[in-house]
Amino acid sequence: MYPPIHRPHTILSGIARYALLASLLWLVCSCESTDTRRGVYAKDENPHEFFPEEVAEPPYVRPSSLLEAIEKPSPWVDSVFNTLTPDERIAQLIIIEAFSDKSEKYEADVMNLITRYKVGGIIYFQGGPIRQAVLNNRLQAASKVPLLISMDAETGVGMRLDSTVQYPFQMMMGAIEDNGLIYRMGAEVAHEFRRLGMHVNFAPVADINNNSSNPIISYRAFGEDKLDVTAKSLAYMRGMQDNGIIAVAKHFPGHGDTDVDSHYDLPVIPHDRARLDSLELYPFRELIKHGIGGIMVAHMHMQQLDTTQNLPSTLSKPIVTNLLKNQLEFKGLVFTDAMVMKGVTKYFPPGEAEARAIMAGNDVLERLNSVPKAITAIREAIKRGDISQEEIDRRCKKMLAAKQWVGLDRYKPIELENLYEDLNPQMADSTNHALAEAAMTLLNNRKNFLPIRQKKRQKVATLSFGMVRPSLFQREVGRYARSTTDFVISRKASAKEIKKMKQKLRGYDLVIVGLYGPSVTPSNRLGYSKEATAFVTELARSNKSIMTLFDNPYTLNQFPDIHKSRVLVLAYQGHAHAQIAAAKLLFGKIPARGKLPVTVNGHYAYGHGISKDKPFLAVSP
Repeated sequence: MYPPIHRPHTILSGIARYALLASLLWLVCSCESTDTRRGVYAKDENPHEFFPEEVAEPPYVRPSSLLEAIEKPSPWVDSVFNTLTPDERIAQLIIIEAFSDKSEKYEADVMNLITRYKVGGIIYFQGGPIRQAVLNNRLQAASKVPLLISMDAETGVGMRLDSTVQYPFQMMMGAIEDNGLIYRMGAEVAHEFRRLGMHVNFAPVADINNNSSNPIISYRAFGEDKLDVTAKSLAYMRGMQDNGIIAVAKHFPGHGDTDVDSHYDLPVIPHDRARLDSLELYPFRELIKHGIGGIMVAHMHMQQLDTTQNLPSTLSKPIVTNLLKNQLEFKGLVFTDAMVMKGVTKYFPPGEAEARAIMAGNDVLERLNSVPKAITAIREAIKRGDISQEEIDRRCKKMLAAKQWVGLDRYKPIELENLYEDLNPQMADSTNHALAEAAMTLLNNRKNFLPIRQKKRQKVATLSFGMVRPSLFQREVGRYARSTTDFVISRKASAKEIKKMKQKLRGYDLVIVGLYGPSVTPSNRLGYSKEATAFVTELARSNKSIMTLFDNPYTLNQFPDIHKSRVLVLAYQGHAHAQIAAAKLLFGKIPARGKLPVTVNGHYAYGHGISKDKPFLAVSP
């Protein structure tokens, strides 16, 4: 029970009351005449701390979702907005690229765009975590409004930065049946983003890859089944957004069924609306229903949705506004794909392209050829009446609401101490091991050859294609086998080199083969010589070889008769954790649980995978 309130016994006379009221009115007017803006910068304080002058306003309570923050903007949004000129409101809709491994001159150019034009954000690419953090602190300190920081990090920050964690590409995760592991990875990615002062991840890839010739999506997609792609996209999204990072699904309306790379040309998608509704649009529709914060629009020509000749979907009002915003009722941030890509620049010059993208309904322009040309062209579009200033203002406030939702109204510089350690936690390594082990897909196991049970006097060799020295996979095999001899051979091996290798392997009873592509990143073409390809085929036909592919599932088609292998394991990529997991699988230390997320050919269809719900042998790891 509260104590009683004691009121003074003195009662003001009428004259005294009027005198007090007049004094209060004079005080209020004096304050307003000094500065009528709500939310000015406090002098000599952090330039990113905005203080509304009405002290009675309740503190900001962060909404549970970005969409709610956009729908109900706070006084902070208005206070910042009121400090911006019309050109600066346009600039808030622009995200520029930055690299932390470039020269001082390059960094000065980035700084100029921030201080001169007041752009809204940055998308970081290659560099290192310490260098990026130092650069980011400098850029944020110089910016009039806190910058929204993003990264195209489908596999985590390790996709762009050295000395950091990289998780699997989505095709490998498409083989995993436990989507809880993907949520866990999304949460880890969010932790790493927040530690680096970043706010937006351009992931997940929600495209359905049903075209084996797709040169740009392929292993970046979860697979070809719309339900699997949707469930895994939702898990990744939730892992990030539940932990304060804005997820951006891409590439709307669906980039999976094309054989043209929009980085180099404009893909043409011939499908009608019925097909799009039933397949390509399905994951995006479900992600919108479940609160995705952002969607990225692709550069593709979809003639059934917009008949304008050579018009990329990013510049199409029927696609961006009518379909995405109105029909699918998406209320979050709409991002363009990079405006430097040939899919848009082939037919539209800098400036015009950005103005058309804004007129089409996009909220944020990403990676521009020219910031000043874009601002000028959008300003001219406003003057012509192609888009209203009110609409620009509304989108600017959406951007500011997103900035507050990620905490930029209370911006603090990135703490450099222990940054490396914080970005490489034990949990991340544990998550990577769990993902890799759950993804290993056993395609062939004739006569139950696995697990390997090495017999006495049995001579075992390991052979890695595409390596110059024994691989991690070979070293891991050596941990479980009694003894092995390791060999390596080039992907470009000549007939003479092949002949020598055959002679070396002649005395061995079992050959454990690892097939690698040109990079640790999965590839579309392995680049094997005709002689090396023939040698792989010969090994596959033999009864003494075990084959493991550390690359894109579609590349199995580059090896005729590989389906005749006694044992064939699909490990998806040359990721260190995948190599460790593959060796464990061969020797029965972990179960085979992965399922093929795409159809490779007539021998290996979607869902193929020999399952073992427990390790082959009850042995300790």
